[in-house]
Amino acid sequence: PAVDSAWDGIQTFIRIPAGALLAALALGDHDPAWMAAAGLLGGTLTAGTHAAKSGSRALINTSPEPFSNIAASLGEDALVVSGLWAAVSHPLIFIVILGLFVLFLAWFLPRVFRGVRALWRGLSGRHAGQ
Repeated sequence: PAVDSAWDGIQTFIRIPAGALLAALALGDHDPAWMAAAGLLGGTLTAGTHAAKSGSRALINTSPEPFSNIAASLGEDALVVSGLWAAVSHPLIFIVILGLFVLFLAWFLPRVFRGVRALWRGLSGRHAGQ
Protein backbone atom coordinates (compact mmCIF):
# COMPACT_ATOMS: atom_id res chain seq x y z
CA PRO A 1 0.00 0.00 0.00
CA ALA A 2 2.78 2.49 0.80
CA VAL A 3 4.46 1.84 -2.55
CA ASP A 4 1.11 2.22 -4.32
CA SER A 5 0.44 5.57 -2.66
CA ALA A 6 4.00 6.77 -3.32
CA TRP A 7 3.66 5.74 -6.96
CA ASP A 8 0.41 7.72 -7.24
CA GLY A 9 2.25 10.72 -5.80
CA ILE A 10 4.98 10.45 -8.43
CA GLN A 11 2.40 9.95 -11.18
CA THR A 12 0.79 13.28 -10.25
CA PHE A 13 3.75 15.04 -11.86
CA ILE A 14 3.54 12.84 -14.97
CA ARG A 15 -0.14 12.21 -15.71
CA ILE A 16 -1.52 15.72 -15.40
CA PRO A 17 1.01 17.45 -17.70
CA ALA A 18 0.78 14.50 -20.11
CA GLY A 19 -3.02 14.79 -20.22
CA ALA A 20 -2.79 18.51 -20.92
CA LEU A 21 -0.19 18.02 -23.63
CA LEU A 22 -2.08 15.15 -25.24
CA ALA A 23 -5.30 17.17 -25.35
CA ALA A 24 -3.54 20.21 -26.83
CA LEU A 25 -1.70 18.19 -29.46
CA ALA A 26 -4.82 16.19 -30.38
CA LEU A 27 -6.00 19.26 -32.29
CA GLY A 28 -2.99 19.10 -34.59
CA ASP A 29 -1.72 22.33 -36.06
CA HIS A 30 -4.59 24.67 -35.15
CA ASP A 31 -4.92 28.10 -33.62
CA PRO A 32 -2.73 28.30 -30.49
CA ALA A 33 -5.66 29.68 -28.48
CA TRP A 34 -7.71 26.55 -29.23
CA MET A 35 -4.74 24.36 -28.39
CA ALA A 36 -4.26 26.18 -25.08
CA ALA A 37 -7.96 25.79 -24.27
CA ALA A 38 -7.81 22.08 -25.11
CA GLY A 39 -4.69 21.72 -22.97
CA LEU A 40 -6.38 23.40 -20.01
CA LEU A 41 -9.46 21.23 -20.42
CA GLY A 42 -7.39 18.06 -20.81
CA GLY A 43 -5.21 18.93 -17.83
CA THR A 44 -8.25 19.70 -15.69
CA LEU A 45 -9.95 16.44 -16.64
CA THR A 46 -6.74 14.52 -16.01
CA ALA A 47 -6.27 16.21 -12.63
CA GLY A 48 -9.82 15.32 -11.61
CA THR A 49 -9.55 11.69 -12.66
CA HIS A 50 -6.12 11.35 -11.06
CA ALA A 51 -7.36 12.89 -7.80
CA ALA A 52 -10.29 10.47 -7.75
CA LYS A 53 -8.04 7.49 -8.50
CA SER A 54 -5.20 8.31 -6.13
CA GLY A 55 -7.51 9.49 -3.35
CA SER A 56 -9.74 6.45 -3.51
CA ARG A 57 -6.69 4.18 -3.69
CA ALA A 58 -5.26 5.84 -0.58
CA LEU A 59 -8.51 5.05 1.21
CA ILE A 60 -8.68 1.50 -0.18
CA ASN A 61 -5.06 0.88 0.87
CA THR A 62 -6.09 1.26 4.51
CA SER A 63 -8.06 -1.97 4.23
CA PRO A 64 -6.19 -4.91 5.78
CA GLU A 65 -7.51 -7.44 3.27
CA PRO A 66 -6.06 -7.66 -0.26
CA PHE A 67 -9.32 -8.25 -2.13
CA SER A 68 -10.39 -4.61 -2.33
CA ASN A 69 -7.00 -3.66 -3.78
CA ILE A 70 -7.23 -6.44 -6.35
CA ALA A 71 -10.80 -5.49 -7.26
CA ALA A 72 -9.83 -1.79 -7.59
CA SER A 73 -6.87 -2.63 -9.84
CA LEU A 74 -8.91 -4.92 -12.08
CA GLY A 75 -11.75 -2.40 -12.18
CA GLU A 76 -9.37 0.39 -13.20
CA ASP A 77 -7.91 -1.78 -15.96
CA ALA A 78 -11.35 -2.75 -17.24
CA LEU A 79 -12.51 0.88 -17.29
CA VAL A 80 -9.43 1.99 -19.23
CA VAL A 81 -9.80 -0.73 -21.86
CA SER A 82 -13.57 -0.12 -22.13
CA GLY A 83 -13.07 3.63 -22.41
CA LEU A 84 -10.45 3.31 -25.12
CA TRP A 85 -12.63 0.88 -27.06
CA ALA A 86 -15.65 3.19 -26.79
CA ALA A 87 -13.62 6.27 -27.81
CA VAL A 88 -12.39 4.54 -30.96
CA SER A 89 -15.48 2.51 -31.87
CA HIS A 90 -18.33 4.74 -30.71
CA PRO A 91 -17.06 8.30 -30.13
CA LEU A 92 -20.51 9.86 -29.65
CA ILE A 93 -21.43 7.33 -26.98
CA PHE A 94 -18.02 7.93 -25.40
CA ILE A 95 -18.67 11.70 -25.25
CA VAL A 96 -21.99 11.08 -23.47
CA ILE A 97 -20.35 8.67 -21.03
CA LEU A 98 -17.51 11.16 -20.48
CA GLY A 99 -20.04 13.88 -19.64
CA LEU A 100 -21.73 11.56 -17.14
CA PHE A 101 -18.31 10.73 -15.69
CA VAL A 102 -17.53 14.42 -15.21
CA LEU A 103 -20.81 14.82 -13.32
CA PHE A 104 -19.89 11.79 -11.23
CA LEU A 105 -16.47 13.34 -10.48
CA ALA A 106 -18.16 16.55 -9.30
CA TRP A 107 -20.15 14.46 -6.83
CA PHE A 108 -17.37 12.01 -5.89
CA LEU A 109 -14.28 14.21 -5.44
CA PRO A 110 -15.51 16.16 -2.39
CA ARG A 111 -16.21 12.84 -0.66
CA VAL A 112 -12.76 11.51 -1.51
CA PHE A 113 -11.12 14.71 -0.24
CA ARG A 114 -13.04 14.44 3.05
CA GLY A 115 -12.02 10.80 3.39
CA VAL A 116 -8.36 11.52 2.70
CA ARG A 117 -8.43 14.47 5.11
CA ALA A 118 -9.92 12.22 7.83
CA LEU A 119 -7.31 9.57 7.06
CA TRP A 120 -4.51 12.15 7.31
CA ARG A 121 -5.88 13.43 10.62
CA GLY A 122 -6.04 9.89 11.94
CA LEU A 123 -2.48 9.17 10.87
CA SER A 124 -1.13 12.41 12.31
CA GLY A 125 -3.00 11.95 15.60
CA ARG A 126 -5.08 15.08 15.15
CA HIS A 127 -8.81 15.00 15.68
CA ALA A 128 -11.51 17.22 14.24
CA GLY A 129 -11.97 19.06 17.56
CA GLN A 130 -8.32 20.03 17.94
